[in-house]
Amino acid sequence: MQDIIAALKPYESYIRIREHEPMAHHTTFRIGGPADLFLDCASGAPLEEIVPIIRGAGVPLYVVGRGSNLLVHDEGVRGVVLCTAEMHEITVSGSTIRAEAGASLFSIASCALRQGLGGAEFAAGIPGTLGGAVFMNAGAYGGQMADNVVRTHYLDGEGKIGMIEGDGHQFGYRESVFKSNPDWIILSSELRLSPDSADVIREKMQDYAQRRRDKQPLEFPSAGSTFKRPEGYFAGKLIQDSGLMGYTVGGAQVSEKHAGFLINRGGATCADMLALIEHVQQTVLKNFGVELHCEVRLV
Repeated sequence: MQDIIAALKPYESYIRIREHEPMAHHTTFRIGGPADLFLDCASGAPLEEIVPIIRGAGVPLYVVGRGSNLLVHDEGVRGVVLCTAEMHEITVSGSTIRAEAGASLFSIASCALRQGLGGAEFAAGIPGTLGGAVFMNAGAYGGQMADNVVRTHYLDGEGKIGMIEGDGHQFGYRESVFKSNPDWIILSSELRLSPDSADVIREKMQDYAQRRRDKQPLEFPSAGSTFKRPEGYFAGKLIQDSGLMGYTVGGAQVSEKHAGFLINRGGATCADMLALIEHVQQTVLKNFGVELHCEVRLV
């Protein structure tokens, strides 16, 4: 790792390097052991130069934003974690918002509100970044990234900058072309929205925010909905009907407020959460014959 640190020294104005950084500080689950090397990248960081240095050293590279959909092992991450959360510049041109991968969805939705642009209200309460949201086609309350994203710039596995437009994103339910190409790194995306009344946009955002407060366990660390929605079912309903609300393994628990959320009640380990996930999956399969697949990514 010292050779990588030395090679990255010319880029120290763009990146902050930390060794043995606890990943629990960088995931919404508040779970995860130390990363060998953790890089905070600022806006304008030349990733097309930085990433090949890391990959050329032959060590694993993991890209994260705000860690809102990640479960990191207790042993941590062997290799380099590159965090884009500080790459968050947002610009507006007409009805199009262009944002860097690290821009929070709340910031994008708030920018759209100020500009009188509708269509991004659903994203205001999703606690992730644009890069992660495009990667998994995040959605809520009937909206999804596929509805708005028209163009994305990315870095491919060879360190070259590419661009995808429209159908090239291959969006599906919690899917995109980027999930099929995990060595690609999203740099920025453009969202096309529609002019609307600021009062109407604000009312929708407030309504969605109130629904979240009423129905979701926002007071505990979690990664949002833990499981994908099985076709023809709702994961939370299957878990609730299996009598698992409040079921606990160590510090990990099936939320008593919303069964679709597995939460960190305090001091939960990755091992606790994995055991809880497995128990929920096995119980639902036994009771209903339905397989639950994780929406959360394990690192």
